[in-house]
Amino acid sequence: MRNYRGHRRWRTCCTLTAALVSAVALAGCAADEEEGVSKPSIPEVSALHDALPQSVKDSGVLRFAGDSHPPFRSVGADGSVTGIDKDLQEALGQVLGVRTEIKIVNNLPAALQGMLGGRYNGFNGPVQATTERERQFDTITWMTSRTSYVVPKTSKAKVSSATDLCGKQVAVVKSSVVEGQLAKLSEYCTDHGKQPARSIGLDDTNATLLAAQSGRADAAGMTQAAAIDVTESQSDKYGYVTQTEEQGATTDNLALLAPKESGLGPVLQKAFQKLVDNGEYRRVMEHWGLKDVMVDKPVLNIASKES
Repeated sequence: MRNYRGHRRWRTCCTLTAALVSAVALAGCAADEEEGVSKPSIPEVSALHDALPQSVKDSGVLRFAGDSHPPFRSVGADGSVTGIDKDLQEALGQVLGVRTEIKIVNNLPAALQGMLGGRYNGFNGPVQATTERERQFDTITWMTSRTSYVVPKTSKAKVSSATDLCGKQVAVVKSSVVEGQLAKLSEYCTDHGKQPARSIGLDDTNATLLAAQSGRADAAGMTQAAAIDVTESQSDKYGYVTQTEEQGATTDNLALLAPKESGLGPVLQKAFQKLVDNGEYRRVMEHWGLKDVMVDKPVLNIASKES
């Protein structure tokens, strides 16, 4: 089981209520900027502001849905949100000349339905760009990832590789990229004469880690980015293993989603490209220890193009 060692010196863990310490510490750890380091001011691009949907220009706000999923979003006891989402979305807002808000929802289906219902303008995942999703949403791929499985160091499951999850119970977020990847791992298990991994579908990453910590599950499945965050911030409690290509894993294109009918997707893609061009994208990704999962450029509707 390997631990990822990042370069973040500024991580601090927020205080948690005693009843939730062993479980919710998994996502209660938020990252703060190093003292004295301020975020850069990014100039507005007036042509992109003018290209925004009229409803967004009228309100002056881009509303993003988001579930609790460190390091994308860590939700404090006071409801405040920290993470990659906050940093990138604030930067996108500066480029577009609007304010950004993150509304916390329970799970991925709630985010998708909320966007289709007009309550939210976008959702930053982690969610995979697929041809099925691209029938209703524009996707802007901005990072890649592989599926990983976080295991408590106190576990008796003896998991030192993803193969050791054959016959074990794995908690995953319902309808997520990881749920599909676990199904492929289970196929690998049965093809090699082993029992399949058994999936426990839950609402968010907090719940999956709680299941693993409590012994309800042997491991918590999540994106590699999330596994890096958990094991780096709590290296004394968790380690992780990563699913290989031989075990059915693919490199997942993780994307920002916006409803197609809104016309917002192409504008967000161009705004994201500005963040790549001016170095803000790299700054944020390195700030969160995720340099290894960066993309060269944000791609609009990559699944449809690849198919």
